[in-house]
Amino acid sequence: MNAPPDTAEAVRAATRADVARQAGVSTAVVSYVVNEGPRRVAPETAARVRAAIEALDYSPNLAARALRKGTSEMLGLVVPDVTNPFFAELAQAVQRAAAQRGFLVTLSSSGSRVDLERELVADLTTRNVDGLLVSTVLTPETLHLLPRPRRPTVLINVSAPFAGYAAVGSDARQGAYDLVDHLLGVHGHTSVALVIGESAERLPEPRERGFAEAFAAYGLPPGPVVRTEFSRIGGYEAIRQVLGWRHRPTAVLLSSDQQASGAYRAVREAGLECPADVALVAYDGTSESEFCWPPMTVSRQQVDRMAQTALEAVLDPRNTPAHQQLPTELVVRRSCGCA
Repeated sequence: MNAPPDTAEAVRAATRADVARQAGVSTAVVSYVVNEGPRRVAPETAARVRAAIEALDYSPNLAARALRKGTSEMLGLVVPDVTNPFFAELAQAVQRAAAQRGFLVTLSSSGSRVDLERELVADLTTRNVDGLLVSTVLTPETLHLLPRPRRPTVLINVSAPFAGYAAVGSDARQGAYDLVDHLLGVHGHTSVALVIGESAERLPEPRERGFAEAFAAYGLPPGPVVRTEFSRIGGYEAIRQVLGWRHRPTAVLLSSDQQASGAYRAVREAGLECPADVALVAYDGTSESEFCWPPMTVSRQQVDRMAQTALEAVLDPRNTPAHQQLPTELVVRRSCGCA
């Protein structure tokens, strides 16, 4: 009597041919349904194929499919902090833009750590992704610390060119200028502080340059600058410091919505009101700025356009400018004093 076959050998994974037999179609038709083309399949036939796939628990061989098609239809995205509302919205925008082109996105967070960013880029490069989008924490001078990816790579959310890389970002200098110009020109403030986080940009950082240039346009010296973390705690602690000054400013520009969230708490804890006691404005313009109270006046980054531009750059690197800078939009709400 023969011994029963080994269980691992007896359970054979379903093949494309198995699906074709069960659905009563050719293997080519199964491929057309799985790959959504190149030929159209009648809805009734496609429904039979999908039912057979489910019944047989069929999984296409993705590695073989990628080799056959010449693409894995996968992209890697590395951001510094997925808990930051801006990067959360940016990641969603990249996923939407990728899906429109039939691509999936693998998202990783570097925690704003150079060593982890290097590891993630190196790891994603070995995983057969078709391209990388990286919001780097490195400066143009230190980017050589990043392993040179063997894939098309686009730096995203950067305001200046990075030698050797395609880069996409917002005009942060103009965004900050527009906010300060609004505070000085519309509301008559003469004392405005800047709360700014550590950045991968060259110093002075673009938002700091725009801040100073707006004061210069009114013949005024720039207001004080407080450097802190790009975080809610950073914004909270910076505003507590500012509110403790003997001659405190009447308005504050925060360099991110995340900092602004902490700033609101510090103002309320001090028993003050925004904008009656101190006006607050911010750079980023995520949905968080719209739903805080009072709603925040912001320079809004065009996140969807940034994602679309970055996708076009990584998928067509030969026809991509070295650096593409996108305009920001001034969105006036109540936190500056406008009704």
